[in-house]
Amino acid sequence: MSEDRSLEPQGRIIVFGAKQIRRVWLDGEWLFSIVDIIGALSDSPNPRDYWYRMKRRERESSGVELSTFCRQLKLEAADGKKYQTEVVNTQGAFRIIQSIPSPRAEPFKRWLAQVGRERIDEIENPELAQQRMRDLYKQKGYPSDWIEKRVRSIAIRDELTDEWKNRDVHEQKEFAILTAEISKATFGITPSQYRKLKGLSRENLRDHMDDLELIFTMLGEAATTEITRNKDAQGFVENRTAAREGGAVAGSARRDLEKKSGRKVISPRNYLPGEKKPELPSGSEGE
Repeated sequence: MSEDRSLEPQGRIIVFGAKQIRRVWLDGEWLFSIVDIIGALSDSPNPRDYWYRMKRRERESSGVELSTFCRQLKLEAADGKKYQTEVVNTQGAFRIIQSIPSPRAEPFKRWLAQVGRERIDEIENPELAQQRMRDLYKQKGYPSDWIEKRVRSIAIRDELTDEWKNRDVHEQKEFAILTAEISKATFGITPSQYRKLKGLSRENLRDHMDDLELIFTMLGEAATTEITRNKDAQGFVENRTAAREGGAVAGSARRDLEKKSGRKVISPRNYLPGEKKPELPSGSEGE
């Protein structure tokens, strides 16, 4: 089944070496052109034929139907026209890359193996995950004191979402609504409005908050967790009330600080506007 939906025009092409890979943002995730991935990572002069033969080979050897990872969208081709093209999300792209027997795909395969080993190690020793997180933020240029606040904010957020999961609050949509209630009560704006204020699109809002913004975010969520537990809030409606009350605690403290300091806590500035992107596997380039 093909789809012809409104696709985001920005960031449609990424570059791997000298090859271009078309991508689109749809339903909250990146989707990549499969024939472009194959064209970049194989030596085949005909990526479409290569993809057909690869699907048949995988089906016969392992019983896996690679087409189940795909969907079809209309993407613009080199001639400026749009054609039905098979696309895949990031997870599916990694699975397909594993099936490409080409030296060009080896850097990605080795990287995937390394990531897999790191995750296994982190299951055995969760402290490794926190250290990896700190290292990634350091690579991006964040100072140590900010990193510690960010790591702490993640722990506080996880504690709150664990409470929601145990109190009959459904993930994703309801989590987003409750988070927006805390933000509105804390800062007077929702997370989406906050991202717009800072000129962000899909970047993580909290990665662009300064110290005070992070601190009041943590206060709002920690207060919500405490109120939720003390009132034994159950279900979405009761937890929405707790979210508003927890955010109000942080909002009151924020307004008090702003009054006494003469400076607004909320800022349109990005904390690290020139942040570096994590390095891609050897042989690839960023946008």
